[in-house]
Amino acid sequence: MPTERILYNYFRSSSSYRVRIALNLKSLPFAYLAVHLNRHGGEQFSHDFQALNPQQLVPLLLENGNRISQSLAIIEYLEETYPEHPLLPPAPEDRAYVRQIANTIACEMHPLNNLRVLKYLTEELKLTDEAKKNWVRHWNELGLQALEKTILNSPKRGQFVFGNTPTIADCCLVPQLFNAQRFDVDLTPYPTLRAIATACGKLKAFELAHPGMQPDSE
Repeated sequence: MPTERILYNYFRSSSSYRVRIALNLKSLPFAYLAVHLNRHGGEQFSHDFQALNPQQLVPLLLENGNRISQSLAIIEYLEETYPEHPLLPPAPEDRAYVRQIANTIACEMHPLNNLRVLKYLTEELKLTDEAKKNWVRHWNELGLQALEKTILNSPKRGQFVFGNTPTIADCCLVPQLFNAQRFDVDLTPYPTLRAIATACGKLKAFELAHPGMQPDSE
């Protein structure tokens, strides 16, 4: 019986971008269902989508009756279910390192420039757009500085964050750099991160996952 795999996502969502990369790296086809986070007041707040995901967040993966939200949980599920083209290295200490980088981005950096946080800053706290951008730049720069030092000084680094094969860490890094550029964060001080992103960009899996390549891109 063929696998039914549906990804509810939004082209510009960093967390959705991560999952698209992972699916592509594992050569797993999926049906793309767009949930526009701004149109009609935010399609994630619709009754139908809330019934699927009470968190009102993307991405959401539906596969053969399984319903999984949260990007890292989805990617870990894919890794455990489809071990071909692994996104985690075999040694426990190396897996911990890759997860460390991924979690730094997904848990420490990205939540502070998530759309709902930014809307709260402007709509509830009445910050100006420029103040909002300064907020985004501050938290991005703080995280990127730490990532640059960590990866630069790590003997585990290769063409990618870990060695010469993309991992979950790269799935998180590339979308975060894209997000930073959207808010005019200067990436010049992070040559290691930029080199890794360039290497990733040469792979079809990353190219096809790029926001500009998605059917709902604007």
